[in-house]
Amino acid sequence: MAEQNFANHVKLVPMFHFFVLPVFIFNFGWSISRLVHNGFTGDGVVNLLMAAALVLLALNARLFALCVQDRVIRMEERQRLNALLPEDLKPRIGELTPKQLVALRFASDAELPALARKVLNDKITDIKAIKQMVQTWRPDYLRA
Repeated sequence: MAEQNFANHVKLVPMFHFFVLPVFIFNFGWSISRLVHNGFTGDGVVNLLMAAALVLLALNARLFALCVQDRVIRMEERQRLNALLPEDLKPRIGELTPKQLVALRFASDAELPALARKVLNDKITDIKAIKQMVQTWRPDYLRA
């Protein structure tokens, strides 16, 4: 497995991103095409609705998994911050948004206190910018 960094940390799930979702999207487009070319029949409308439901189901299932993952990361990072931050920063852990916590998870233990201070003091909310500030990347290979 390649060493994880900012450039390659986004996770693609091949079965989902390159098979299931494209097939569902193709099916949705095919259903629209059939409905337009064959006329608006009851079967055509039902097929289109089912195709739309499958696309939405797939997208929502992915979003639900990512939401749960973010909640777990938020809990883990709050515990980690509580263990690593200096006493003056500990009361400010609650000021960090879930998105900031998700971005900070990639910072090594050594750089986390300084980076958390910078994020809080400068009110940095752009998660891409926070991730780009990480000098020593702490990989997360267990993402959904």
